[in-house]
Amino acid sequence: MRLEFPVGVLDLSRPVAMGILNVTPDSFSDGGLDADAAAAAERGRTMVREGAAILDVGGESTRPGAAPVDADDEIARVVPVIEALRRTVNVPISIDTTKPGVMAAAVAAGASMINDVNALRAPGALEVAARLGVPVCLMHMQGEPGTMQVAPAYEDVVADVSQFLAERVSACENAGIPRSHLVIDPGFGFGKTVAHNLSLMKHLRRFCEAGLPVLVGVSRKSMIGSLLERPVDERLAGSLSLACLAAAAGAKILRVHDVQPTVDALALMAAVDAAD
Repeated sequence: MRLEFPVGVLDLSRPVAMGILNVTPDSFSDGGLDADAAAAAERGRTMVREGAAILDVGGESTRPGAAPVDADDEIARVVPVIEALRRTVNVPISIDTTKPGVMAAAVAAGASMINDVNALRAPGALEVAARLGVPVCLMHMQGEPGTMQVAPAYEDVVADVSQFLAERVSACENAGIPRSHLVIDPGFGFGKTVAHNLSLMKHLRRFCEAGLPVLVGVSRKSMIGSLLERPVDERLAGSLSLACLAAAAGAKILRVHDVQPTVDALALMAAVDAAD
């Protein structure tokens, strides 16, 4: 399996790490740490040295209860970072946004992928993504960040999320986005209880059987804190455990804060798989 970018192809025959680069003051895990453009770019370069195959730059927090950010403010946060990274790293840069205007500005600055927690449902997002011609990750989210954790409910979380993603894939293809440019993400923690998240992880292989690369983002999330009673800065072991479970089920992109430990864990998995 591979993902086709305008500037090349990313080999997904083995799972890879996507480094999270939040240029925000209020992200749940690392808000404010990389809010300065120079600091963010240096953090991105460090993640590439640690083995990140993709960098995911975001200028608006999507943590539960997060307030929305104006598009102009979001652009002002992410574009300088993307421009600085594009000059100094050789991996694809993803823009984590729901806004068509931010997508366009980020790609013009050097981003080569869109990671949309709203699965291109904003007005004009499908058309802009099709015009930009870059890969897109479609994520499932019930509700919106401000209210998504207020009593989320499903008939069958695995079936419901699968159906939603299949519908969004069809919408993208109908809009002219080729299937080779699509990635799907079940959206762990986005309008889901701990039980919903566990069920999605247990049945993750069903999503992988759709034939598209599956992205999983569980790094440091509250489900780990709830199950292990660990604060955000003590969730590395839980994050690695879930990343390995996801990779074993067939996930191809692991969106993580801790790149080096994740790359090490994936390398050990690969070594075991290659053994006689």
